[in-house]
Amino acid sequence: MANASRKVEAPTQEERFRRIWAVVEGIPEGCVLNYGEVARLAGLPGRARLVGRALALAPKQRALPWHRVVNAQGKISFAAESPRGQRQRRLLEAEGVDFDDGVIDLERFSPERAIDRLLWGP
Repeated sequence: MANASRKVEAPTQEERFRRIWAVVEGIPEGCVLNYGEVARLAGLPGRARLVGRALALAPKQRALPWHRVVNAQGKISFAAESPRGQRQRRLLEAEGVDFDDGVIDLERFSPERAIDRLLWGP
């Protein structure tokens, strides 16, 4: 008989980061996800802040498309006038992501809608 009280260990910090990086690597070009959605897809609901930390600590050789992660309001989290904020906006715009007064329509640019955009256009 199997031991019913078998303890399930929580993932290590490194494992959490790997899960987050895998989700971010899977965001298609021209799409965005917010930090909370990345955390949820990585099996870490409620850990949006951990996503930001994982992106900041990601090894450069992973070449993560970090710019495809925005906040829950559809905004870039860096200050708009900062070099990082300007770079993120340029990268997103180069992929066809539109901003309306600095805000991205999260539903329109979600990965789920990517196939619709490919077939039918924006």
